[in-house]
Formats: sequence, C-alpha cells, structure tokens
Amino acid sequence: MDFALDDQQRMVQEMVRSFAEDRLRPGAAERDRTGEFPHEIFEEMGELGLLGMFVPEEYGGAGMDLLSYLLAVEELARVDASVAVGMSVTNSVCCYPILTFGTEEQKRRYLPELASGRAIGGFMLTEPHAGSDAASLKTRYRDAGDHWVLDGSKAWITNAGVGRYFVCLATREPELGVRGISAFILDADQDGVIVDRPEAKMGLKSSRTAMVTLDGARVPKDAMLGEEGRGFRVALGTLDHSRLGIAAQAVGIAQAALEEALRYASERQQFGRPLIGHQAIAFRLAEMDTEIAAARALLWHAAWAAGQPGRHSRESARAKLYASEMANRVVGQALQVHGGYGYSREYTIERLYRDVRVTTIYEGTSEVQKLVISRALAELAGTLA
Repeated sequence: MDFALDDQQRMVQEMVRSFAEDRLRPGAAERDRTGEFPHEIFEEMGELGLLGMFVPEEYGGAGMDLLSYLLAVEELARVDASVAVGMSVTNSVCCYPILTFGTEEQKRRYLPELASGRAIGGFMLTEPHAGSDAASLKTRYRDAGDHWVLDGSKAWITNAGVGRYFVCLATREPELGVRGISAFILDADQDGVIVDRPEAKMGLKSSRTAMVTLDGARVPKDAMLGEEGRGFRVALGTLDHSRLGIAAQAVGIAQAALEEALRYASERQQFGRPLIGHQAIAFRLAEMDTEIAAARALLWHAAWAAGQPGRHSRESARAKLYASEMANRVVGQALQVHGGYGYSREYTIERLYRDVRVTTIYEGTSEVQKLVISRALAELAGTLA
C-alpha cells in the first residue's frame, strides 16, 4: 500500500488546515462556552466543497475520494471537533446513503442542496430505548396513499434543529425486526417534526444534538430510500462508512492534544529544565506520537479497503475502535503533562478532554466495534475450518 498522498489529497489537507486555523480557531473556545452553532462557518464550508466531498460533480459535489474527506475531518477536528462532527454527519450519514442507495431522481433532488451547504443533513436512527440494538427501533411508518407518515421518537440526533434533510429509519411493524425496517429521506422543515431543546452535553458543545419527536411527519412516496423492508441494510452500510469519519475525528483530537502537550512541555520549566527534557515526560510524548501514527495507518488502510469490492465492516470497526480508544488515552496523557493547568478552562487541553470522550460511544460503542470484528473473525474461522 502506498502511503504517499497524491497532489489533490495534499492540497485538500493544506486547504482545510488553513481554513481551520483562520476561521475555526479564533472562536472555538467561545463557541464551546456558549454552545452557539456556527451557521456562517457551515455556509463557508459549503462554498469550499466540504459538505459534499465525495458527491460527484454532476450532483453539485466536490467529487473527491474517501481519504481526502478523512483528511479534512482530521484537520477540522484538530482545531474544533464540534464543527468536524457536524461536517462529518452531513457527508457520511446523509449524503453517503443517498448517493449509495438513492434513485437518480433522489440524488438530483437532495445532493446539490446538501453539498452546497444550502441544507445541512443528518441521520435519525437512535431512539430512547434503541441505541446499540438498532434492530429494536419503535418509530413507525404507515402508508397514507400519496405519502408515508412517520410517528415516534429519535434520540441524540446531530444537527437536529439546524439540519433540513435526515435519513430516517422506521419500522412498519416492530415485531418484524430488521425485516420491517425501511429508510426515508425526511424533510425536517414541517410541523410534524418537533425538535426538543439541545442536549446539555459534556463536550462538542457547539454541535447541535437533540431529541426529535415525529408526530405525523409526512414523507413523499418517492422519498423512501432503497427498497421497502431493506432499511436495516441502508443503516449498516452507512455505519460502515460513517465510522471512518469518527475515527478521523478522534485522530484529529489526539493530534491536537499532542501538539498542546509538546508546546506546554517545551515552555514549562521544572527542576531547572523544560519538562520535555525529563525522560518521564519525553517517553510519554513518544508513546502518544506512536499511537497516533498507528491509528492513522489503520484509518488509511480502512479507507483503501472501502474502495475494494465487498463490505469493509471489519476494517472500519478496527479503525474506529482503535482510534477512539487511542484518542482518549492520548488526551488523558496530554492533560497529565499539563499538571494542574490541564484542569483549567484557560487551556485548550481541557476542552479536548471533554470533546474526545464521546468518540468511543457514538456511531457504535467500542463494545459494538468489538462485536463487529469478532463476528467477522468467526466467519473467517468458518472458512478456515
């Protein structure tokens, strides 16, 4: 595998890094304090092509490859993980399933709006009593003649209240299990979509997350995504893809933590020399750097695997599992390097410590990733027997 980035990928990486430094960094701490969603920044990202990165140009997107997208997510997360997750959600769990499972008419209707930033996207899967067990969702849909009607509750919906188009999973009959689930493209700008107040989260505070109630929400007949009863397939395929975005987010946060720790360890004097001159700190930084490089390699390999025939569930789950767990370790170590100052909101590491925690939870917990990997290994064992 060639680990060298091509010219376009380097250009994307450099462009997004400059954008993040110039536009995100100056207001990141204030947005974390107020929880204000950065509408203007998302408009600018739409203009730059960052909200439809792998959407083909014929549908208004940038037509880039998956690795370019992951590089962009990492660079955004390195500066402001809240912005990175909003951008990742629009790309990975809204544009991607429409592009992969949608009809030609659906692609031409929804993707240009999403890719341009005129509309922000999201994904409605999780419910109050159906998190990791997605097959047990209770949101119902029914046929009302010329449209579908959705009723139920969705929990922890990113971009709720600021997004317009959401890929929404619902069941005709809960007793049917996965065979009763269908996917829909839901326009949230209607009376039947009720968004609760934003969740008071530990981190990612300027990323809007809320409970959503569907009370007779209408979906046009031609807005079912994929075949009826095949929505669970849409969900699994989407999660295989979107987990890579979370892995990239985790790598970006970990990279930021390492840089903060390096900066602090170079400036802070103890016992007559900088902290980085003490072996205990220097070795800790070396371990952090190595773990980040390992996670990035797993992520890039998974991006390559996603471009090969067949599913890439195992590679995606490995990247997400390792990157998110690694990032939590690295950020914790970086805070430790800061000592008492790391516990102060005056230092960026405190925000990174809060932001990184959820990476082991959303888009499938670490336990779910282990389940995906172990099932793939069991299948492999069967072929080796």
